[in-house]
Amino acid sequence: MASQLPDYVASARPVPMDKRVPWYASTAPTYAGIMLWFVFWQDVPLGSGIAPGQPYAETAGGTLAQGVGIAAIGLILAALICHFLFYLVPGLLGLKTGLPLYIVGTSTYGVQGGFLMPGFLMGVLQFGWLSVNAFFAGILLCAPFGYGPLTLPHAVVSAIWAIAAAFMGLKGIQYVARVASFLPMVPLAILLILFFCTVGGVAKFDYQALNELTQKPIPVAASEAKAEVPAKTEQSAQPEKSAKPEDSGKPEAKQSESSAQSAEAAGGVPPKVLTPKPPLSKWEVIALLCTYIVGFFATAGAAGADFGMNNRDETDVRWGGLVGIFGATVFAGGLSLLIVAGAHGAGLTHNKPILQATALMEPMEKVLGPGVAGIFMYLLAIAAFPPACFSSFIAANSFKTTLPKVNPFISCGIGTLVAVLLAISGLAGNAIGVFKIIGASFGPVCGAMVADYLLAGRKWAGPRAGFNLAGWISWVVGFIVGAADFIPGLAGQVPCPPVAAFLVGFILYAVLAKLGLESQTLPMPTNQ
Repeated sequence: MASQLPDYVASARPVPMDKRVPWYASTAPTYAGIMLWFVFWQDVPLGSGIAPGQPYAETAGGTLAQGVGIAAIGLILAALICHFLFYLVPGLLGLKTGLPLYIVGTSTYGVQGGFLMPGFLMGVLQFGWLSVNAFFAGILLCAPFGYGPLTLPHAVVSAIWAIAAAFMGLKGIQYVARVASFLPMVPLAILLILFFCTVGGVAKFDYQALNELTQKPIPVAASEAKAEVPAKTEQSAQPEKSAKPEDSGKPEAKQSESSAQSAEAAGGVPPKVLTPKPPLSKWEVIALLCTYIVGFFATAGAAGADFGMNNRDETDVRWGGLVGIFGATVFAGGLSLLIVAGAHGAGLTHNKPILQATALMEPMEKVLGPGVAGIFMYLLAIAAFPPACFSSFIAANSFKTTLPKVNPFISCGIGTLVAVLLAISGLAGNAIGVFKIIGASFGPVCGAMVADYLLAGRKWAGPRAGFNLAGWISWVVGFIVGAADFIPGLAGQVPCPPVAAFLVGFILYAVLAKLGLESQTLPMPTNQ
C-alpha cells in the first residue's frame, strides 16, 4: 500500500522532538508579526473603503458606527474565531505528526488532490498577498511626495516593490530573515506613539457625530495626486441642531458640485463624488469585522500546521495562538480603533472623514512634529518588505513541490506579473474584497480539516488515496458560499462569508464522510 504514495508524501520526514522550540520563540512572535503588519490594522476602523486606497469608509462611521464598545466586541469575537476555528486544529495536526500542511492536507483532499489543495492554492494566493503589500506600500512611499494611488509614480513604485520582493523570495530570503524578526517592532512602536498622541480624545469621541461627518458626499480624484475632501463650512463643522433630516448633507453636496465645476473649468479632471452608505447596525459592524479579520487570517490559520510541527507539546500550540493570534489581533486592531476614535474626539482630523489609521498621520502633523508623518510612512513600508518576501518564498516552495518540472522563475514570474497588474489597477486596494476571496478559499479548507481531525479521534487519519471526494465536494460548496458577494443574485445574502464558508466545509465534510465518500487511507512508512 505504501507504494501508492507519491514521492512527496513517502519521503516526508517529521520534525524530531529535539529540534522543536517553545511557543515564545516560534509561533507567537511569527503570528504577532503578521497581525502587526500595517495593512491589517490600518483598515480595522475603516472596514470597507469607498474607493481603492482611499481612507474613507464605504459606510458612514465604518466599524465605529456604533461606538468603540461594539467594535471591540466584533474585534474580540473575530480574534477568537481565528484562534479556535482556523488555527488550533491545523496547529495540533502539525504538532502530532511533525509534518507540514501540504502533507497533513492529504488526509482531507487525498494524495493526488493534495498537490492542488491546499498546496498549490496556498502558493497562488500568496501572489494576492504580494499585490496587496505592493499596493499599500506604494501608497506610503509616494504619499510624502504628494502622489496617491492609481497615479503613475504609485504604479512604478508598486511594480518595483513586487518584483524586488519576488526576487528576494526566490534567492535572498535567508538575508531578509535575519532582520525580519526585529522589524515588527517598527509598527508596534508607531502604533503606541499614535495611541499616546490621540488617547486624550477617546473620552470625547461621539460616534453619532462621526456618522454625520462621514456620510457626507466625498470627492475622490483617483487620477490626481491626492484626494482631498473640500473644506467644510462653519455650518457643517458643527452639528446642525436645527436642520431637518431631509436637508442633511445638501450644503456639502452643493459644495462638491461647485468644486467639480471649478476643476472642470480650470482644465483639470473633476473629482468623482461618492456618497457613503448609511451607518451599519450593531450586528452588521460585528459581522463586517469578523469578515475582514477572519478573511485576512484564513491562510495563516491553515499554515498553523507548519508552526505546530516545530512546537514541543499542546501547551506550545495553544499559548502560541492565544498570544500571537488572539492577543496580537486584539492589541493591534484595538489600538487602531482607539487611535481613530481619539483623533476624531480630539478634533485632530481637521473635520475630514478619515477612518484609516495610517492616513491620520498627515492631518496630525502638528502633533507628531514636522516631517514625522513621512518618516513613519517609510518605516512602515520598510517593515512590510519582509512579509512580501516571505509570501513570495512560500509561493516558490509551493510551486516547486506541485510543479517540479517548471522553472520556479517562470511560475513565480507569472504570479508576480499578476500581482503587479492587481496592484497598479487598484484591485489590490479593495482589501475587504481580497480578504473575502481568501476567506472563501481557505474557510472550507480549515472547516474540513477540523471535521476530518475530530472524526479520526482527534488525530491525523493519514494520507488518503487519489482525490478524497468528501474534501473536494465540501470545498467547492464552501467556496461558493464564501464567495457569494461576487456571484450575481447571491450578493449580500451570506452573513460573514469566511465564517460561513468554514461552517459549510465542516458540516458537509462530516456528512459526506458518514455517507462513505472518504477515499481509502494509505499507511505511512516509518520515517524516524
